[in-house]
Amino acid sequence: MAENKIEQYLIDLMLTYEQVDSNLWLLDDEEHSLQGIVVMLAEPLVIVRVELMDIPRQNTLELFTKLLELNASDVLHGAYALENGKIVLIGALEYDTMDYGDFRATLDAFSLALTQHYPILSKYRDKQAQGAGKA
Repeated sequence: MAENKIEQYLIDLMLTYEQVDSNLWLLDDEEHSLQGIVVMLAEPLVIVRVELMDIPRQNTLELFTKLLELNASDVLHGAYALENGKIVLIGALEYDTMDYGDFRATLDAFSLALTQHYPILSKYRDKQAQGAGKA
């Protein structure tokens, strides 16, 4: 039996994950394109985030414009952001009112972003980071 509804939803979605701490899960599910996704319960919120890549040293204006365009048109459950020199995708849900559909929609949005947006965004990576893959 799951301790809370986050873990129960992860089980129901049949995702591969590791519980890192009592309120922290790391998704590593290649089949569902959800690698490196962190899900954290920080009541009253559930935070979902993934680091995509380092912020490049060149073409940042063009990249930041593309991130804002994607936020406006394609990212329904979350947003791209900058954090400690990284480009991250982050989403937040209210734990008390979050249901299975909300949680699934957020993870689906992250999966879409990782499969469809990352190839677009990775073109802006610094040359030496090109072969490194997702951060």
